[in-house]
Amino acid sequence: MSLHRLTRIVMGVPDVEQTAAYYEDFGLDPAATSSTTGPAGPARALSTVDGGEQLRIVHSARRRLVELGVGADDPDDLDRVAASLTGLGVPADRTPTTVSAWDPGTEVLVRVEIAPRIRQAPAPAPSHNAPGVQTRLHERAPGILRTAPVRPRKLGHVVLGSTDQATSQRFFHEGIGFKISDTVKGMAAFMRCSTDHHNVLVQQAPVAFLHHTSWQVEDVDEIGRGATAMLRGDPDRHTWGLGRHHIGSNFFWYLKDPAGNFSEYYSDLDCIVDDALWKPGVFEEGAQALYSWGPPPPPSFLAPEDLAALMTGAHTPAQ
Repeated sequence: MSLHRLTRIVMGVPDVEQTAAYYEDFGLDPAATSSTTGPAGPARALSTVDGGEQLRIVHSARRRLVELGVGADDPDDLDRVAASLTGLGVPADRTPTTVSAWDPGTEVLVRVEIAPRIRQAPAPAPSHNAPGVQTRLHERAPGILRTAPVRPRKLGHVVLGSTDQATSQRFFHEGIGFKISDTVKGMAAFMRCSTDHHNVLVQQAPVAFLHHTSWQVEDVDEIGRGATAMLRGDPDRHTWGLGRHHIGSNFFWYLKDPAGNFSEYYSDLDCIVDDALWKPGVFEEGAQALYSWGPPPPPSFLAPEDLAALMTGAHTPAQ
């Protein structure tokens, strides 16, 4: 596909430094230009191992996703996106290297930009013992011997609340060019701009907001190690996990940053290389749409505790 990854996100929060410190603990590295000052005040940039600078944190009166970057291969891809947006009646700003448009349902500026594809070195091959299969002999499991801090390999996906889910789904699917992997009837759409099962999930909500960001690590041991280190620093960061999603199939563990956004460590997500070989499913809202196993999600995950406060400012969306 001509779109190939999420390039970066810009996250708005009331306290930039406090939130940046959390994501450094989470495993992101300060970028080369990690601290800058712009019209809105200080900003911090952080990087993943394979994706480079993928998170920029800026000041905002309320927590929200300000901007979402999507990678494309060449100017022809940008022309197709611009034409599709025009066909939907969505205003778009075209430059030689970008196409930008604003989705009113999620209140996010989406910027499609010419960017290199991510090249990931393979993770070490697993050596799991199982009934009748003994692949690891005379040695302890590598997962228990690791001591280095967990470092996310890339930004995988974002989950956004939309006040008009159908319009936002049309914006991402028909306008930007995301493909639909699965849907929850009348509620949400899992959409991809890469071979990952989903890079954006848009769900119906009473207010536009950022629900969570999701960051790829090598395996379930890295999920457990990363979450354990985060909780050692502050047990109140825990939100939900360890578990395995049904839609997307990935292992997960969710934590909460100081602004109230959830952040997810994930591994083993479904991969869709040939669109013809994947049949999108339509799921009913409920437990199956959320997880296959693990503890039940807490009410605060389904409806964040600050949702009412976010709704108070919903009449003044920022563009």
